[in-house]
Parts: sequence; structure tokens; C-alpha cells
Amino acid sequence: MHFDRREVERLLAGEEFFWLDLPQPAPEDFDVLRDVFAFHPLAVEDSEHFGQRAKIDDYDDFAFIVVYGAAPDEDRLVEVHCFYSERYLVTVHQDDCPAFTEIRERYAKREAPVERPSLLLYQIIDGLVDSFFPFLGDFDDRIDQLEDAIFLRADDAQLQEIFQMKRLLVGIRKAVTPERDMFAALMGDVSQLPGLSEDDERYFRDVYDHLIRISDLIDSYRDLLTGAMDVYLSTVSNRLNAVMKQLTVIATVFLPLAWLTGFFGQNFGWMVDHVGGWETFVGLGLGTELLAAGVMLVYFRRRGWF
Repeated sequence: MHFDRREVERLLAGEEFFWLDLPQPAPEDFDVLRDVFAFHPLAVEDSEHFGQRAKIDDYDDFAFIVVYGAAPDEDRLVEVHCFYSERYLVTVHQDDCPAFTEIRERYAKREAPVERPSLLLYQIIDGLVDSFFPFLGDFDDRIDQLEDAIFLRADDAQLQEIFQMKRLLVGIRKAVTPERDMFAALMGDVSQLPGLSEDDERYFRDVYDHLIRISDLIDSYRDLLTGAMDVYLSTVSNRLNAVMKQLTVIATVFLPLAWLTGFFGQNFGWMVDHVGGWETFVGLGLGTELLAAGVMLVYFRRRGWF
């Protein structure tokens, strides 16, 4: 359900629990939060600014929660701000949130009122957290393809992709680590938050377990990317060494040829008197050079240098 001032006033006047979703909020939408819901000004101010750390703030009659999820098809994070109490749940987010689609459809089809509001809060947070799994699962396939491409032929595009994926993992880690710590600190104190009880702790412990697994996956993929970087550098270095070896062999083959041409190019009287005619030229001039080049190539081949 989207925001409408009169509709919000009607819902607040009733007794049933309701969920209001506010995508891409406008300034007047925050006025509804401030004036109609009478949320604390600090909470409304926090909801207007995105890019925050995951957190839970207790305002006595409601809790303000910042949680993160992922949009797997777009390689981006989804930040959601939640205002929760036993009477309502208000979610605020700037971008489209794929994790909400199934939950919103299921909630819209309900004919009976929500009997357990805390379960809806859990489903939303769990959906956001679980959206990291397909996102990171795609990372696994991309890293495998990247390593295969590097072994086949390393180029600059693969290096750029490695850096891009590492930056993306760093961004995910910055979002997931505070979220994991937030739920770790929440264990044992869930009942202290408005609208939650001790029975809800097992649900949020499940969310905490998922965040631990996600943190482990992030560390694993970061190590895999570091390994892919090492493979890339090793492949480039080996290819450079092979080129340098070939150039060195070529230069070494031409070294005796340069010496021979320089020797026969000297203007000594004996050479002038005895080295003449095409037979002598072919025999001494070309023959010795070809013989020297051939001997060196055979030697290099037997040593495995070429």
C-alpha cells in the first residue's frame, strides 16, 4: 500500500495492523511521517538520508530499523528504513526492492488481518538478507568464468572486472558487517523493542545465522578474487618471460653474425688479397654465419630454451 494522507489517518484511527510501503519518497511523504504518525524528528531525519549503517533505534512506542538487501540482477545494494510498532510497519526505500515483491503480493491477497505483526517484520528483514545469497551465488559463477578466461588469454578487461568485483564485495561487506553485529547485539534483548516478544527471538536468530553465512561467503569470494588476481599477474608475467626469452634467443643468434660481419668488414691487406670472388664470399661470408646461427639454434633447442 502506498502513502495517502487521508488513508493513513483512517488506518491509524482503526485497530488493525497495517503495512505502508514508501518507495522513492517525496518531501511531502516525510511530512506524513512527521505530522500524521508523529514519529520522533530524529527518526524522520534519519529516514530521509540514505547510505547509513545498519542499526536499530528504540523510540519507546516504535523502533526505527535500517537494513540492507541486494538486487541480484543489477549489482546494487537496497537500503530500507523501517518504522515498526505493534500497530503498523512503514518501510521507506529509494530504489526498487525485489525482495518485497513476493511478500507484498502475499500480504495484498490476505483477507484476514495480520495476526502476528512481528512475523511480517521478520519476513521483510529475512527477505532482504536472503537476497544476498543469489547475488553472491552469481559471484561464484563469474569468478569461475573469469579464471577460465585468464588461463585462456589474460587481458586488461579481466583486470578491470576483478577490481570492479572487489569494490562491489567491499561495499557489500560494509553493509553486512554492521547488520550482522546489530542482530548479534539484539539477541537476548528482542523483547525490549516495541511490538516484539521473547518468542520472536528465534526468528531474528535465524536472520543472524544467515548474516554469518553471508559474511563467510564474502570472505571466501574476496580470497578467490585475490587468487584470480595472482593468477592474472602470474599469467602476464609468464607471457612476458616467454617473449623476453624469444627475443633473447634472437639477439643471441645475431651476436656471432654481427661479429663475423664486423670481422670481414675490416680493411686488412690479407683479406683484400685472399678474400675475393663469389665462391669465397659464399663460403666464408655466408657459410660461417649460417653455420654459427645453426649451431646456436641446435644448442638452444637441446637446452630447452627455444
